[in-house]
Amino acid sequence: LGRGGMGMVYLARRADAQFEKKVAIKLIRPGAGADFALERFLSERQILASLEHPHIAGLLDGGTTPAGEPYFVLEYVEGEPLIDYCEGRKLSLEGRLRLFEEVCEAVQYAHQNLVVHRDIKPSNILVTSDGVVKLLDFGIAKLLDPVGARAPETGTLFRMMTPDYASPEQIRGARITTASDVYSLGVVLYEMLTGRVPFDAPSPLAVVISQLNDKPEPPCRVRREV
Repeated sequence: LGRGGMGMVYLARRADAQFEKKVAIKLIRPGAGADFALERFLSERQILASLEHPHIAGLLDGGTTPAGEPYFVLEYVEGEPLIDYCEGRKLSLEGRLRLFEEVCEAVQYAHQNLVVHRDIKPSNILVTSDGVVKLLDFGIAKLLDPVGARAPETGTLFRMMTPDYASPEQIRGARITTASDVYSLGVVLYEMLTGRVPFDAPSPLAVVISQLNDKPEPPCRVRREV
């Protein structure tokens, strides 16, 4: 189904003929840095185990393969990325805001459970054919108050950010709070309403420079391309 900096996700089905069910299975990507990748992977699994919300893709199971590799099983979400869904159906302003409200509900729930997502972007927000929002991929999520274990180091996470949606504190390597997700939500809303991100630059580096030095044009002044 997809791959990221540290993980690969596969579509799977039950094989015992008891009943039919599709799921998504996530494993560590071969070649990922062993200790850091394992630490992040186990952290993501534990974070998902603490979150049960209708707008967050849920954890179903987890374990270890015969080769000793950890995995976890997720709810399979068959849907479209948020922006594609909005544009493909030419949703009205009201329809877009309704979907955005569901995204905010998911993020608020995560924050209430002391989890900062840190990678909120349209490709991590799917919308099902029934119009239900599902927030995915807590791979670089951060526990604000981890208990019983050292929090994974965050200094090497810059290369896994998506600069278009990353907050200024993520770019600078500053302390991360729930405000970082709120900023990313604002970028997503800006794109939902205007058809482009606030800092529409030709390269990731240019995006970072523009974000740190410029102010975005107000959405009301941005002309949508038809």
